[in-house]
Amino acid sequence: MMDLRRLNVLRAVDHYGTVTAAATALHLTTSAASQQIRQLGRELDVTLLEPLGRTVRLTDAARTLLAHADAIEARWQQARAELHATQGGPTGTLRLAAFPTAMCRLLGPVAASLRARHPSLTVRLREAEAVDCFDLLFTGEIDLAVVEALPANPPVDDPRFEQHTLLTDPFDLLLPTGHELADQPTVRLTDVADEPWIVGLPDDAARAHVLAACTAAGFSPAIAHEACDASLVATLVHLGLGVALYPRLSQLPPGLDVRRVPTGGNAPARTFLTCVRRGGREAPGVAAALTAVHELTAATAPATGASATSASATATATATATAT
Repeated sequence: MMDLRRLNVLRAVDHYGTVTAAATALHLTTSAASQQIRQLGRELDVTLLEPLGRTVRLTDAARTLLAHADAIEARWQQARAELHATQGGPTGTLRLAAFPTAMCRLLGPVAASLRARHPSLTVRLREAEAVDCFDLLFTGEIDLAVVEALPANPPVDDPRFEQHTLLTDPFDLLLPTGHELADQPTVRLTDVADEPWIVGLPDDAARAHVLAACTAAGFSPAIAHEACDASLVATLVHLGLGVALYPRLSQLPPGLDVRRVPTGGNAPARTFLTCVRRGGREAPGVAAALTAVHELTAATAPATGASATSASATATATATATAT
């Protein structure tokens, strides 16, 4: 009989690219991981690894097996979910991960809600970027993630993960309160084309949104400063050092004289996704968390859709929405 644990080592080698990286992710030694795959090959009477210079690679037989391995894993996750669903309400430990904005606005409040609704369920939170969330889901270190949709993510039809759109978070133009356009109901990006711009670092997802939006508007922004931290970006705008595009769900630090102004039309936006291991969506803890996430998203949508607000007003709206 095939050992599913050994099959998972093979899946990890395919996911991470090398036996060494797979072993590290699975908390095994490289020799132990190689031995697991060799043993799996003996059980199936095929060779799964072959030499490639100083390393090894997966054989055609391994590739054939992997075509079925993800489906086997998904059915196993589904079976576990159905078994636990027969035991009543969610219990045990539920592990959630997200990037900072999604953690503050979504998963943090969800964890508090689940603690009140399901006292037998322990919720653990972990900050992680999208690429790390998929690795953590793959290895079973987390059960649910909220990530931003990015080109580097696995495709939505990846057989290992279930990904569903949660919400769209538009970017507003962030201006100093004294700016001549700060009191306008909307501002076109072309109206600030000649301003100095504050954008993220080259590998920052927000930077890609900003540059794409400006390109679509017909200009290339004059980048004056580069910063990724949302609080730092807002502070630089407050100091009059430039303008920026700022996600509506990102909280503004208190005490800053800045204004959020919608850009109107085809405003740039980022998309949030919920992600779980395929087959694990109906596990009681995961299902309870997804229900709470969608309830919170529906409750906070009107507040986050407000037009131009000062930093203090945004902080008040955020506190009210979270309390709700």
